[in-house]
Amino acid sequence: MLDVLILSRIQFAANISFHILFPTITIALGWLLFYFKVRFDLSKHPVWMRAYRFWVKVFALTFALGVVSGITMSFQFGTNWPGFMETVGNIAGPLLAYEVLTAFFLEASMLGIMLFGFNRVPAWAHTSATFLVAFGTTMSAFWIISLNSWMQTPAGFEVRDGVAYATDWLAIIFNASFPYRLTHMLMASSLTVCFLVAGISAYRLYRGDNKKAPRLTLKIAVFSAAILAPTQAFIGDLHGLNTLEHQPQKIAAMEGLWESESGAPLVLFAIPDEETRTNKFALEIPNVASLILTHDLEGELQGLNEFVGEHPPVAPVFFSFRIMVGTGLLMIAVAWWTSFSLKRKKGLSSLQLKVLMGMTFSGWLATLAGWYVTEIGRQPYIVHGVLKTADAVTPIAGENVLLTLIAYLSLYIVLLIAYIRTIFVLARRAVKEEEYDLTVPGLMKVEEQAKLNQVGA
Repeated sequence: MLDVLILSRIQFAANISFHILFPTITIALGWLLFYFKVRFDLSKHPVWMRAYRFWVKVFALTFALGVVSGITMSFQFGTNWPGFMETVGNIAGPLLAYEVLTAFFLEASMLGIMLFGFNRVPAWAHTSATFLVAFGTTMSAFWIISLNSWMQTPAGFEVRDGVAYATDWLAIIFNASFPYRLTHMLMASSLTVCFLVAGISAYRLYRGDNKKAPRLTLKIAVFSAAILAPTQAFIGDLHGLNTLEHQPQKIAAMEGLWESESGAPLVLFAIPDEETRTNKFALEIPNVASLILTHDLEGELQGLNEFVGEHPPVAPVFFSFRIMVGTGLLMIAVAWWTSFSLKRKKGLSSLQLKVLMGMTFSGWLATLAGWYVTEIGRQPYIVHGVLKTADAVTPIAGENVLLTLIAYLSLYIVLLIAYIRTIFVLARRAVKEEEYDLTVPGLMKVEEQAKLNQVGA
């Protein structure tokens, strides 16, 4: 017989993995578009509007896929996880409703003005619409991360007859892990957009685009990443210390630490074996895990054997954490390398452009790995210490879940390929386009507008 619990977990993982790709871009890209628009309003230089016009297309495409994939996720609370809403629906339901009322409606209502309002509404109205869309995406992240953080560190509630009831909404919303998770997610979105913009701009330059817009956006993205990537590492350290306080079993899985010990080593690589509860082929640095997590070379860390039956599957958390950290370190190296080159000379080498092109979707890799650490690391609970995942799963037949899982995966693969291909098609078209002056209605080549300006003078 098919295991309904495993299939439902895989299906939800597939849905959230596909969905999170798009908000990760729209959250920060909205603010980048607002920056482009403000710079254009202040300077009237057409290069800022050309950058805006290209990236607003990417934003629109990404926003649409994020909305569609988000709808299927909400369905699963009823179809695959009825026990979740039955037990904590009094808390999860209002938080999801707040996200729709304060964020999604704002984004959706202002998006049309942002996409089609240039030269149709006053400049201040168009800029305001861009700001409100960016603000809406951030508010959406606020409420979703609040709910997810509450599931990790629940607070402000009481359980009566097996059902959770809110007693303090401020404690629920601003729970112990919320500030760290929200900041970490916003920074992840910013880095994802930095490398997306840098990668696509590098692709345009590599294909011979000699216009100002891709050179400008490349510099903005690379210099921003050079600052944000090490900042994210610092925030991640703070987040880890908070996790150690509230979910020590998750930290033990991330570190591959089986026995509690003082001066715990940093495991660079190993193959965790849950049957023998040991690490095979371990490559370790003595005392460093304790130093990082307790800021003391002899600090004591709890091992997984302290949480038998109450800790997550070790291997997925262990390897996902290393993928996230490794990708983050690579981001720092690439951002600093290319920033240094841009500071020293006008452009990047062919090799550097290729590296940036290869890093175009590196933010997705780091974000997914981080989400797997967070979500798998909460197991066996769906709400930490309150509701176990096995107690929330649907009673329907495993065959039905398998059928919808196959349908979801097939559709998501097609949509993801189409999304990535469309972005590169937009980039190739931008390479071939003439350099138009977008500060006036209609499309006019820059040199034509210059001639008109001379006649007018």
